[in-house]
Amino acid sequence: MSAEILIISLSVILLISPFLSNVLKLPISMVEITLGAVFSAAGFIHHNEMFDLLAEVGFLYLMLLAGMEVNLKELLKMEKAIFKKALLFLVLLNIIGGAFVFIFSLSKIFLVIMPLISIGLMISIQHEIGKKEWLNLAIKIGVLGELVSILILTIVSGYFEFGLSKKLLFNIGILLLFLLFMVFLFFINRSLFWWFPKLKHYLMPGVDKYHQDVRIAFSFFFIMIAMMMKIHLDVVLGAFVVGVFIATFFEHNKDLEHKLSPFGFGFLITIFFIHVGSSLNLKLISFEMIKDAFMVITVMILIRILAATVFYFDLGVKKTLLFALSLSMPLTLLIATATLAHQNKTISDYWFNVLVFTAVLEVIVGMIGVKVLERNVKCIKEEGRRLKGI
Repeated sequence: MSAEILIISLSVILLISPFLSNVLKLPISMVEITLGAVFSAAGFIHHNEMFDLLAEVGFLYLMLLAGMEVNLKELLKMEKAIFKKALLFLVLLNIIGGAFVFIFSLSKIFLVIMPLISIGLMISIQHEIGKKEWLNLAIKIGVLGELVSILILTIVSGYFEFGLSKKLLFNIGILLLFLLFMVFLFFINRSLFWWFPKLKHYLMPGVDKYHQDVRIAFSFFFIMIAMMMKIHLDVVLGAFVVGVFIATFFEHNKDLEHKLSPFGFGFLITIFFIHVGSSLNLKLISFEMIKDAFMVITVMILIRILAATVFYFDLGVKKTLLFALSLSMPLTLLIATATLAHQNKTISDYWFNVLVFTAVLEVIVGMIGVKVLERNVKCIKEEGRRLKGI
């Protein structure tokens, strides 16, 4: 198949997905994933180096925007009670997830899969429904959860590659050194900008005809990716860290996120979602696969709902469910873990396809669930205001 057909197909999806999203009242990311799967099954989309690279950059860009939702200064000011509940939530998530793995006699890789958290899709949800109290809390807890997930995935990746060897310990040491260096950099920059407050405005001015703020953001983004590739660490962590760095130290520039977001959700991130959909081979889907995928989805959502009960008194029933659902879509981390396990013969071809299908289907189920529940909450609030006015 020619590259021209691929380019035209991607252009058509980019063009029609917003209209279909409005007509069908579905999240646009779900529409893009579905169209990617349909166009791929019809033979209009195929994977090549250009498409794969654009999708990879799209995901990293999504993680950059996700990081920009996290201001470390504000995160460090998190109430102790909420922080303790966040830690309890993550501990319960792993314990309950582990219990289900042993109950269903699943492969040990599911001990990693069940508690996976990724906040990339939360940014897509926020783009759809706006900033909400429960979603802000989910993003804060999701940051901690994703960091733990990436650290575990990095260690598991090293174990598969090197086994229990000195090389594995060396890789873990590099990861810990990187995290310590980031902490050191945080305190250095905080002191630097405290002594020289005008420096941040000079580096990233609010109004500038040369778009210096966008240039610096992209420079940090690609330099960090190159650095992570050089030291053989997960580039996802690097992209996320850059977003956090920008949000923490250049919070004065309120327009930067609005400048970066359209390019992401209008192009790069859309390409990523289409790529995810096209990774799903519809021809391999069987009743057995659908049944197993729904079993995994049900368990992953259920353990998050059970763990999220620690926030019941803070959020109430519906917002607790929304909180749990928003943390139930680890998409790329799930696909990455499945790919890693498949390459190392830890899971079969069948279970690899089940997990890829699960990752995509989980987004569809989660997005629809969030949109329906959020609409329900909104209707209840409006009805309450109406009754007060009577």
